[in-house]
Order: sequence, then structure tokens, then C-alpha cells
Amino acid sequence: MANLKEVRNRITSVSSTQQITSAMKMVSAAKLRRAQDAITRLRPYAQKLREVLEEVTAGAEIVDNKFSIIREENNILIIVVTSNRGLCGGFNNNVIRLTQRHVQQNYASQFAKSNVHLITVGKKGNDMLAKQFKVVNNSSHFLNKIEFHEVGGLAQWVMDAFSKGTYDKVEIVYNQFKNAAVQFSVIEQFLPVVSETLHTTDVNPKTTRKDYVFAPSKVEIIEDIIPKTLKTQFYKAVLDSNASEHGARMTSMQKATDNASDLLKELKISYNKARQAIITNEILEIVGGAEALDN
Repeated sequence: MANLKEVRNRITSVSSTQQITSAMKMVSAAKLRRAQDAITRLRPYAQKLREVLEEVTAGAEIVDNKFSIIREENNILIIVVTSNRGLCGGFNNNVIRLTQRHVQQNYASQFAKSNVHLITVGKKGNDMLAKQFKVVNNSSHFLNKIEFHEVGGLAQWVMDAFSKGTYDKVEIVYNQFKNAAVQFSVIEQFLPVVSETLHTTDVNPKTTRKDYVFAPSKVEIIEDIIPKTLKTQFYKAVLDSNASEHGARMTSMQKATDNASDLLKELKISYNKARQAIITNEILEIVGGAEALDN
């Protein structure tokens, strides 16, 4: 059994750790509320923007838009959104493993030719994936203060690269926020823009959309709305990941605090047992000495 000094030191150490994890949980909870409000406000707008795009393109011939061109998938770009800091459970590892598995299963031939490139948003993802993939852009500074114009600037860079033919397909891998305890690692296609309504040949009369008079022309509207939709989609992914990070960290720190409480209980029991054993031994020594004197 450990001596009293060792147990006391462990109790002090665990107590300090518990205070830190508890403070981190409260900080993450405060940040989570703001991040959750941001993604909750954006989602209806992003969804409506997507609906408007599908409404405009429905029932018409495929518009020859530079962001809708489907090419042979020779060069792949994957945008991986993680966090700058750790202590958030499996938040980062889930996205990193999903990215690695996705490339192995779907882009093995492109990867063998070094034609799979990454953009990393978050230091944790960059530190791990840069050892295996070519990272063409690391934009971890976005996460310090998420602003639409900065995220939109990176999205514009990606759109320009796609329109020039540098990349044939672009995907985003990130954690989608559901609630503080649940986040899903997802993969979304970013480019080319493919709407099911653009390629639908079987039209159900009951679901036929209304006819609209477009001003300016439909082509001009589509050329204007697609970049806005793409930038909003990318911004939503970053906000989703940000809310997921704070939710994962809050949950992780809550579990760490609970584990510290359980460990403290065990250490205090161990300390009391050791202290009781010492006192018992001292009593036995006194009784033994008294008996020896009587004899």
C-alpha cells in the first residue's frame, strides 16, 4: 500500500486536474451557446438558398455553367475541417480517419499518382494529414474568429481552381453538429454542383414546379446564385464544425471531471485505509510495549 505522502500528492494532483477540466467545461459551454446560435441562424438561409437554386434549374435544360461541368475525376481536392486545439474527445480523429478511409476506398489510383490534394482548416488535421497527403492550403487562422468574407475568400479560390481545370472534384469533410453530445462526421460534394433536379428525366405531374418569368435571364441568375450557394455551403460547414468542436470538448471535459471525482473518492478511501493501518500499528506497538513492561 502506498504511503500517506504519495496518496496525498495524488489527491492534490487529481484535485487540480478536476478544477481545470471543470473550468474548461464551463468555457466550452459558453462558446457552444454562441456557436450553436450561429449555425442555427444560418441553416434556414442555406437551405432556402439551395431550394431557390433547385427551383431555378428545375425542368430546364442543363445550363452550361463552369461550376456544373462534370469531368473525369483525375485530380481530387478534399477540404478537411478540424480544430486548432485538442482535448475534445474523438472530434478530430473521426474526421481524419474518415478522410483517410474515403481516399483509400474511392481515390486509391489518384492517390498513387499524387493527385489527391488537401486543404486543411484546423491545425490538428494539418499536423496529421500533412504527413500523408499534399496540403496545398492550411487555413487554420479561420477558426480564431470565423468571418464570412475570409471563408468566402477560400471558397472563391477553390472555385477558381475548379473552373480552371486544376481539380475535377472537390469535397468537404467535417463534423456536422446535432447537439452538444452528438456530432456526425460527413462528406459533402462541393464541386461540381450537381442538383438532382438538373438530371431528373421522369417528371411527376403532381410535383411539377411552377413557371416563372425570370429577370434577368435564367442563365444570369444561375451564374450569380451558384457562387453564393457554394460560399454559404462552405461557411455552414465551418460553423457546423465549430459548434461540434465546442460540444465535443464540453462533453469530454464533463466526463474528465466525473472521472476525477470518482478517482478522488478511491484515493481518499485508500488514504483513510493507510492512515488507519498506521494508527492501528502504533496502538499495537504501545500495547505490546506496555505488556512487556508488566512482564
